[in-house]
Amino acid sequence: MGMDIMTMIKPKEMAERLGITVRTLQEWDRKGILISHRTPTNRRYYTEDQYQDYLGNSSTAKKVVAYARVSTSNQKDDLKNQIEFIQTYANAKGIILDEAISEIGSGVNYNLKQWNKLLDEVLSNQVGTILPIKTASFALVMLGLSGCVLLMVLKLWC
Repeated sequence: MGMDIMTMIKPKEMAERLGITVRTLQEWDRKGILISHRTPTNRRYYTEDQYQDYLGNSSTAKKVVAYARVSTSNQKDDLKNQIEFIQTYANAKGIILDEAISEIGSGVNYNLKQWNKLLDEVLSNQVGTILPIKTASFALVMLGLSGCVLLMVLKLWC
C-alpha cells in the first residue's frame, strides 16, 4: 500500500527520517532549505512529496503539457501551427514538453474532452505546467487554485 503524497508528516517524524534534529529542520525552514507547510493553527508539517524530493526520488514530477484548440475542422492547419509554435516557444525557453495535446471543439460550451481530461490531471497533481495558446477564464481560476503554472503563449496571427 503506497503512501499518499499529501500525507502530513510531523516535524519530529521528518527529522527522524532525515537523520537530523527538529531544531535543524526548523533552521532549514527559516533558511529556505526545506520549507514547511503550516496548518491553520500555524503548526509546521511536511509532505511525503517533500521528503521524496529532498531524497532525490522525485517520482512525483509533474508533467509539462502544451495545449492547442481550434473551433472547427476547417482550422486543422491552424491547430498544427499552434502546436508547432508552442513547441518552438518551449524549446527557446528551455522548457521540456512531456506531452502536446490538440483538439477541435467549441470553447463556448466547455465540451472539450481533452481539455477536461487535462484539468482533471491538474487537479489530481499530475500536471504542473500548461502552455496554451488560448484558454477560457474559468479554467484560469481552476488552475490557479490548484497550484498549476499556466504559461500563456501569445502569438499575433497576421
